Amino acid sequence: MKKTKYIWLDGKFLLWNKAKVHFLTHSLHYGSGVFEGIRFYKTKQGPAIFRLKDHLDRLLNSAKIFSIKIQYTKDYLEKVIKQLIKKNRLESGYIRPLAFLG
Repeated sequence: MKKTKYIWLDGKFLLWNKAKVHFLTHSLHYGSGVFEGIRFYKTKQGPAIFRLKDHLDRLLNSAKIFSIKIQYTKDYLEKVIKQLIKKNRLESGYIRPLAFLG
């Protein structure tokens, strides 16, 4: 896996090596987290994200079922994902949004 320069964590773009989660995080001990796997592809018009809205709907619904409160709207998360791809200068790849209990 190619290491990107930036990660988005808790509302901030951080350098890869600065993104940290505490060892005693609830989700690490009890598996209480939700995630999605979203592909994006190189096109002549730039990166194309496959069914981003559908993936975010499923992520937010899974978080609701797990009682994980996500403070960001779907529109905001969509914007951040696009910014992250641009910030990392990626043409294609795999996005792994993860919501967990801290």
